[in-house]
Amino acid sequence: MTNVVLVGTLDTKGVEYGWLRERLLRAGVEVVLVDTGIMGEPRVPADVPREAVARAAGAELSELRTAADRGDAVTTMARGAEATLLRLHAEGRLHAVLAIGGSGGTSIATRAMRALPLGVPKLMVSSMASGDVSPYVGSSDITMMYSVVDIAGINSISAPVLANAAEAAAGMAKGFARASLDLRRPERLGTGSRPLVAASMAGVTTPGVDAARERLTELGYEVLVFHVSGTGGRTLETLAGQGVFAGVLDLTLSELADDLCGGILTAGPDRLSAAGRAGIPQVVSLGALDMVKFGPVETLPERVRYRRVRVHNPSITVIRTTEAECAELGRRVAAKLRTATGPTEVCVPLRGLSTLGAPGGPYHDPAADRALFSALRDGLRGSAARLHDYDTHINDPAFGRAAADRLHDMIGAVSAAA
Repeated sequence: MTNVVLVGTLDTKGVEYGWLRERLLRAGVEVVLVDTGIMGEPRVPADVPREAVARAAGAELSELRTAADRGDAVTTMARGAEATLLRLHAEGRLHAVLAIGGSGGTSIATRAMRALPLGVPKLMVSSMASGDVSPYVGSSDITMMYSVVDIAGINSISAPVLANAAEAAAGMAKGFARASLDLRRPERLGTGSRPLVAASMAGVTTPGVDAARERLTELGYEVLVFHVSGTGGRTLETLAGQGVFAGVLDLTLSELADDLCGGILTAGPDRLSAAGRAGIPQVVSLGALDMVKFGPVETLPERVRYRRVRVHNPSITVIRTTEAECAELGRRVAAKLRTATGPTEVCVPLRGLSTLGAPGGPYHDPAADRALFSALRDGLRGSAARLHDYDTHINDPAFGRAAADRLHDMIGAVSAAA
């Protein structure tokens, strides 16, 4: 039996959930309907009633109603929905989860979705999906689908959107139910025959990271590459903290520059911390610290319009980091690496940090790069982290292979000592 779990507020969206349930049944899957509503009466019957969802969070629905605190009630029902979905997953009764809603419903459903393992299909149809969805998605694999109109009745626009969502959820559920155990249980990451290595990459560091990835694959590793888009860095940190990686090849740190300078692709202040805390062998470089990413050029803050500006694509505009910013970035990288509890090595490409920063490139700035290197050396002096200079560009294939070989040697030494 293949099940799609529908989770949502059946007092305000009951008609729409009833319509979705019928579409899913016609698509050949069974449905488990979970009610996260609070105040009004459900418009359709639920398989898991709201009272049970509230109790799963350690609360009583009657008490939530009496308190009349919407924020607390939404948080409580989100917690209950999370516990409910985890239980259904553990019982083998969840092969995909689908939800629809506005801001409140999206907040409840996506918290529950984020708790599920990677690989479990998760589809959120939301009126919030055309904006910044990072608070809803986090570091999970939730698929966000824009509802176009608000979720308020079945009409000529919402009907095809919701029909597509139902067919997508049914198809994903069937595929997930047929999948092998390794695909269905990605929480088993790191338990396979090939040790896992994480690598960080951006478009401007792709050639170097690709060379490193190919070398690590030759050496017997499975390499997971994370795009340093903010979410990518946070996901890398989350998984590193869970101990699923044998090593981390963190060659691209542009999210730190965004964090320092107010760019849009920051991964937050904890970037470049988890591997060190977990004692995982890590090889770090300085890829793309020569730039900060902003949105479309017309949205650039006034304070950076005078800087060296380059349109990366219609959605992303980059500016060159200054000498002072590079010095601060060097200090920040060093401060993070000094606290690492596992083996740590830093590979410094002296001839440039990105495709734009290569000799002759628009962001080639030896003085700014030297400020970065100097601050890094000063900050690491006396620490256990080892620093290696390479008279190459970061995208030189020889640099990528050398970084990969260093990580391989470190992982081998840790394994031999265990």
